Amino acid sequence: MAGRFHGRVVAVTGAGRTGGLGAAILRRFAEEGADCVVSDLGAPRAHMAEADIGTTAEMEAVAESLRAIGARAITVACDVRQDADCARLVAAAVEAFGRLDVMVNNAGIGYIMKPILETAEDEWDAVLDVNLKGAFLCTRHAARQMIAQVEAGVASGGRILNIASQAAKSGFPHMAPYCASKHGMVGLTRVAAIELGRWGITVNAICPNHVTTGLGARQNEYFSKLLGFATVEAYLENMARRNPMGRPGLASDTATAAAFLASDEACYITGEALNVSGGEEMH
Repeated sequence: MAGRFHGRVVAVTGAGRTGGLGAAILRRFAEEGADCVVSDLGAPRAHMAEADIGTTAEMEAVAESLRAIGARAITVACDVRQDADCARLVAAAVEAFGRLDVMVNNAGIGYIMKPILETAEDEWDAVLDVNLKGAFLCTRHAARQMIAQVEAGVASGGRILNIASQAAKSGFPHMAPYCASKHGMVGLTRVAAIELGRWGITVNAICPNHVTTGLGARQNEYFSKLLGFATVEAYLENMARRNPMGRPGLASDTATAAAFLASDEACYITGEALNVSGGEEMH
């Protein structure tokens, strides 16, 4: 496939849900010629039921949808909390396609919604481990590969993208672990940008507002009740009215931002936490 990412390889964690944010990001890269690595948990774990994760079968369905538009795609099951899994994810990309150019840290838990006083320690740990530790581990292994490619003269740099959230900039009730992890992701982004810039590796965070994916739908149900709306539709209408652009976010909005930040045009942009929120978040 022709396109600005022809010959480049992108891996996205948490990308094994049909209709999810990770799948949308991969599709955008595939449309522009990238070779794609679809990664997700593959099987349930503690605090992660089958409905919460991309199963092996669903990962393959995402990969097949990318192949259908002409991209090369593989699937790699990865628990981003495990260092060995993250190393294996990067190694699988290199084994299949010879390199890794873009790592998108998208895996996350956003469905544990409780007041602080009712949040259990193991629930806090689950969110922080997936959302923040996972981004750290994948960043470390991806960066090592990208540095090796630069030093071997086969690449001029690399791109690491952290899918944060509006919750990286603002607090939301009943979302303490999630907000803490996303704020931390911005800090990780800034430090990694400082340390990796010498090799031409840029590191940026993307901070979308609410997107109604499968996870987003569960958040809609929860917060419409918490905030006293009669229906989910009424909650979404209120959300749209509060947004300067008159609508919540779409997965394609985040995917477009990811493609830009991974492009050559963005080679001098690093350490940023880019709002993709229709003006809802401005700091």
